[in-house]
Amino acid sequence: MKAAAFVSYNMAAPEPSRCCFFVQKKKRFCKMVAGKGRKYCGEHATMEEDGGGSRRIVCPLDPKHTVSEDKLQKHLKKCNSREKAKPVYFVQNINAGSADGDETLRQVSLSELSRTELETLVDKLKTAFKGELLRSEDSVQSHPALHDELHNPKNGDSAHKHLKQQSSILGHMEELGLLGRGRCFVEFGAGRGKLSHWIHEALKTCEHLKTCEDLQLLLVERCSTRFKVDGKHQDAGVQFERLQVDIQHLDLSKVPLLCEKKLPLVGVGKHLCGAATDLALRCLLETAGQSEEEEPPHKRLRPSEPRSGGGLGSAPTGCGPGPVLGLTVALCCHHRCDWRHYVGQQFFLQRGLGAREFSAFCRMSSWATCGLRPTNQRGDGEEHEPAEETDAVNGFLSASEREQLGRLCKQLIDHGRCHFLQMKGFSSKLTRYISSDITLENVLLTAVPLTPHSS
Repeated sequence: MKAAAFVSYNMAAPEPSRCCFFVQKKKRFCKMVAGKGRKYCGEHATMEEDGGGSRRIVCPLDPKHTVSEDKLQKHLKKCNSREKAKPVYFVQNINAGSADGDETLRQVSLSELSRTELETLVDKLKTAFKGELLRSEDSVQSHPALHDELHNPKNGDSAHKHLKQQSSILGHMEELGLLGRGRCFVEFGAGRGKLSHWIHEALKTCEHLKTCEDLQLLLVERCSTRFKVDGKHQDAGVQFERLQVDIQHLDLSKVPLLCEKKLPLVGVGKHLCGAATDLALRCLLETAGQSEEEEPPHKRLRPSEPRSGGGLGSAPTGCGPGPVLGLTVALCCHHRCDWRHYVGQQFFLQRGLGAREFSAFCRMSSWATCGLRPTNQRGDGEEHEPAEETDAVNGFLSASEREQLGRLCKQLIDHGRCHFLQMKGFSSKLTRYISSDITLENVLLTAVPLTPHSS
């Protein structure tokens, strides 16, 4: 009753001096402050009947915010979405994959296929699983660094679910020997940087509270992110560095931080959507290792070896990152994969499958998490882009059959990534690292070198 009354009160009227715009999604009024004599805040000033003075328009650089029309030119010079000078580690499409072949194939819409074509796709999918493909194993881990936070009553259900996932990821990292000092952790798709935060907390000791010589954390995120937790570690003595760049264009061998001490690299990621996983694998295992191609894997670069550089934050010549010790990446959103970026093309081609089948399997993979349920009832609290509803196949397969086929599609795509890792000299594994009631996207990709690097 109290909750209902609270909601009813929130919907009754806005707070004093606050914006009168009702946010339908949140079932409450906007909490931004309205200008003196105004009913609406700056973002909702277009609702004013008299226009509120200067008309507000959508920013041409970023439609997510608005700007006063008479201040547009001034705003364009300082807008966070304006084009900025490219840093030295920005190399156009370096991790994008080959631009040859069938990568331009239009995304397959299952609703456009006949029943016979769909049955053929299902047969091809099941045939691909005959042989050496292995199933994912269940292994839910935990790490003591998150024990207190997991039992903090102030955390809601959503926060608790994310904490359990982070705890299990750290547990798997420790089991593989990846969680330790003397290395640089590269978090792809870092978002607010929560995973890096807990890696730092797990490695914090009384002796290392104010030292950063043997620990670096590099956070990679293409978008500008609010409420970043790495900002809380500015005085902690540890090197936190954030790169705002698309993984597709990131050359790790030119990142100045990685060239300074050449610490071994560990790649991490939590819910790295679709093609971002493939871009991260190529970034970590191809561009990061370019400087070591002429030497055995266990050796580091000689200081005398030349290295090209230049531009913003120029990396020292004759440098490159240390060897890759391994990776742990929580996978998701296979329907957002792309044939050009996909690292498992060879794996598909060996099974008589190509870009068209890959595109169809990507669409079908959404059945594993959506089924016949609304796309906002996925259970993981992540803001992932759902697959198109037009891909529904009415009357052909039951919900349970679709869910099973969707999981097979995900596994096939992930096994292609494992094949890529094997070709790069890594032993990889797919593990269900958390229960499905926490998140339906519960598969963790881990990999360590077949031949361990010498320290």
